[in-house]
Amino acid sequence: MTAIVNLQIPFEFFVSAVASLSLEDKRKLADILEDAIFEAEEDLEGDPEVLAEVEEARKDYQEGNHRTIQEYIAQRSQSKI
Repeated sequence: MTAIVNLQIPFEFFVSAVASLSLEDKRKLADILEDAIFEAEEDLEGDPEVLAEVEEARKDYQEGNHRTIQEYIAQRSQSKI
């Protein structure tokens, strides 16, 4: 029989526990997290809300409602003066 246990562990405790792991175990955990992040990002690709945001951004870009990085840098430089 397989049991599922959901624990609520304070994030600070988790960070402290990770810090105490060996380098090999930290690498294993990093691989697990990388896989989990990849899967979560893949799930977002089909999310209607994300797709709507992307479509809105594309529409804004096509309509010229954007700034180039050069424009942003120039404006930021001027505001520091």
